[in-house]
Amino acid sequence: MRVEIWTDIACPWCYVAKARFDEGLAAFAHRDQVEVVHRSFELNPQAEDGSVPIIDAVAAQYGRTREQQVAREEQAAALAREVGLGFRIGGRVFGNTFDLHRLIHFARTRGRQTEFMGLAFQANFAEERSVYDRETQIGLAVEAGLDETEARAVLDDPEAFAADVRADERLAADLGATGVPFFVLNRRYGVSGVQSPDMFTQALDQAWADR
Repeated sequence: MRVEIWTDIACPWCYVAKARFDEGLAAFAHRDQVEVVHRSFELNPQAEDGSVPIIDAVAAQYGRTREQQVAREEQAAALAREVGLGFRIGGRVFGNTFDLHRLIHFARTRGRQTEFMGLAFQANFAEERSVYDRETQIGLAVEAGLDETEARAVLDDPEAFAADVRADERLAADLGATGVPFFVLNRRYGVSGVQSPDMFTQALDQAWADR
């Protein structure tokens, strides 16, 4: 059985939902027969790399006050801590995740996609390192077990894995996804948002029974 998960490293709800899904998958009787594929979704494809604080950028994007956006960050942080994830508030910056998605696809070709994504999420939310910085991206790739020279070659070539990212985004649109996190089980069942681990287990049970 295949589960496809559309996420963006910049999305705090994706960070939490991935951990909850992992917990739900661990409780699934046939977990060893589930292939998990992480797919790309850019929340802000027009974003430029920069140093604008995430709270200010997202508040402006959605027409919220700074206080409202801080409250949403605090909500995300509380959910993250419930599943044992670190989450700092106030230090992240706003940027473009396209290169990260290209590296995620590269990592998949080397069997290290899950490791790279986990480290990128941790760096962004728990450590508040700028995951938009090239050397940080390379460092995460190496830490995930990828070859440094190969990772640099991917970033040096703007076309490397770009078509894969775009294909994921087109597929998400075709499936009706307008935001992330978005989970698709066997291309028959869709689950969106931050669900409970039990909900994910139930969805897996249903998809397995109907496969």
